[in-house]
Amino acid sequence: MFSVYVYPYTSYPSMHDLTAFQRDLMFVISGLDEPKGLDIKEIVNSYYWEDIRHGRLYPNLDALVEKGLVEKGQHDQRTNKYVLTEYGKREIEARVQWQFQMLSDEIKEDLNIVVS
Repeated sequence: MFSVYVYPYTSYPSMHDLTAFQRDLMFVISGLDEPKGLDIKEIVNSYYWEDIRHGRLYPNLDALVEKGLVEKGQHDQRTNKYVLTEYGKREIEARVQWQFQMLSDEIKEDLNIVVS
């Protein structure tokens, strides 16, 4: 028997309301220091092994901004920067907790994750 982390009920959108691509964008943003769109694109390109077009990247970043998960600021006159909002950070933490709980002990051990 195991316990499952349950997302707290909220009227805000949560990670399970997002596409997999949008969730991946959030994880990339969380791992970088105020990344520009092209910084995000470079990492996503390497993960997906393909060139992600601007027409896919920027509308999805804008959707995350509209949902309140990501904040878009100005890096310079031509370039935007992206950071997770506090709400976005909490959603990432909740998602990681849930994913961790779903892993078998064997996989956790293979990943060298301490099993408590």
